[in-house]
Amino acid sequence: MKPVTLRRDVDLAPLSTFRLPARARELVILEHPEQLESLPPTDLPLLVLGDGSNTVFMGDWPGRILLNRLGGMRVEPLDDNTSRVDAGAGENWHRLVRTCIDRGLHGLENLVMIPGSVGAAPMQNIGAYGVELSDVLESVRAWDWQTAEMLELSRDDCALGYRDSRFKTTDRGRFLITGISMRLDHEFRPRADYQSLARALTHRRLSKPTPRQLAATVMRLRRHRLPDPARLANAGSFFKNPVVETAVARDLLKEFPALPHWPGDNQRVKLAAGWMIERLGFRGYRIGDAGVYQHHALVLVNHGQATAADLKVLIDKVRQAIRREYGVTLEPEPLLIEPDF
Repeated sequence: MKPVTLRRDVDLAPLSTFRLPARARELVILEHPEQLESLPPTDLPLLVLGDGSNTVFMGDWPGRILLNRLGGMRVEPLDDNTSRVDAGAGENWHRLVRTCIDRGLHGLENLVMIPGSVGAAPMQNIGAYGVELSDVLESVRAWDWQTAEMLELSRDDCALGYRDSRFKTTDRGRFLITGISMRLDHEFRPRADYQSLARALTHRRLSKPTPRQLAATVMRLRRHRLPDPARLANAGSFFKNPVVETAVARDLLKEFPALPHWPGDNQRVKLAAGWMIERLGFRGYRIGDAGVYQHHALVLVNHGQATAADLKVLIDKVRQAIRREYGVTLEPEPLLIEPDF
């Protein structure tokens, strides 16, 4: 087995798609699950990093970064209708979705082009255009730092919610996700009732889209909505759509009848954060080089030389304005790594 690679005083800007200036005291590259049992000992705080599309460093990390590069994909037919897909946590999510479509394994088409690695998918319970990972997830394989053993957690064990899971809340930092298992269909049954997706398919005259046509339509929508991180640094949608009680939503809709909304968990209502931010005039707004994307107000961007201080001021300004106008608190979607961790 190849020994782990350990580097010191590492520049973190290239490892996060928001590219704020930050450094880590140590970085270890993990390429095989067996290496977890022979990591160099340390008393430093530990942070696991995948593709860095959902992690924003607001300052230097005083500990060790464990860069998850666990790869591999395996398909196991279960019956005439379904197959199980196992994927390593270090695999690129978009590439995995495209491979599944090419192999006639369906259920992920709406989740194409979501940036990040496979390991980040259950942490966030990623979702787009009416589909979430929880719709197809069977289990998660993870290393438990508390017990120093590998576990398999069922979908229910993961406590998945809207852009949430136990990996972000009650057990944050306890597990290192090494892989996931999904149950995918052999027959394609398009999920095309999400409003913007349905409208785009109608515009393209695709009443019965093929898997590739549906995925291509989703990719068109995402390219229009989100900037390419390689050209304009960003972490995708920066704020979660707030989920509120029905009575709160009813009052807001009386005052703001155009506010887009959808059914949420537990008979609550999900509100469109991007609409609320845009209505207050923030689209294109900047603090230094940290800004609100001019084409979509839910996305914050780094125009080149943004600092953590710039971004913090921008976040606070947007959140305070939303709280004053709508009485709603916006929560960041990416993981913000603060200097005092």
